[in-house]
Amino acid sequence: MPANQEKEQPRRRQARGERRIAQLLEAAAAVFTTTGYTAASTNAIAREAGVSPGTLYQFFPNKEAIAIELGDRLIHEMRETYGEALAPVDPTTPLEEAVGSAVDRFIAFNCEHPVFFALMHGPDIPGRIAEEHDALHATLLSRIEGLLAALLPDVTPADLTRTAHMCLGLYKAGLELVLAHEGAEREAYVQELKNALIRYLDPLVGTRLGRRDTLRTAP
Repeated sequence: MPANQEKEQPRRRQARGERRIAQLLEAAAAVFTTTGYTAASTNAIAREAGVSPGTLYQFFPNKEAIAIELGDRLIHEMRETYGEALAPVDPTTPLEEAVGSAVDRFIAFNCEHPVFFALMHGPDIPGRIAEEHDALHATLLSRIEGLLAALLPDVTPADLTRTAHMCLGLYKAGLELVLAHEGAEREAYVQELKNALIRYLDPLVGTRLGRRDTLRTAP
């Protein structure tokens, strides 16, 4: 066999393996979202993927390994999302626009990957995912504090931390409601979430960011 063909075969096998892994992770995402992590099984994931359990076990030894791989990929993508969503804000930007842009990016990610919420907020997620999520949460709070610090230079560190926790807490509470609805009702809850954050932040930072006199209300 020519040398170039010998090199090509491992590449093809690797590509097939990567496609199969992607297929299994997509199936696992569907199962975890529908049933939750605890009730999911490798048999259900294999069935969703249209493969035999034996094929699944060629790539993952158990359900936990699947969840960890899926969680790692989602957390990496989420880090990219909040890097874009929580970029420094131009002081001339209206508060409504700044909040709306950030919320839209985070909501879009969670609506595109509903399994992220199912995995990260489930009661029995694997320990490694919990640790990764805690690290993500801490970094996210730090980024929010950094944004607020630029807008609230006279606020004490304790108050700044508390405000960042409130912003993230409001978002997470609203996210659960958003994901529980679809269509026009989901959009209405997204707007309600934005309004809640704007009304909370406006007395604090409204004088430092561009302002609009009225808030849009949900239809």
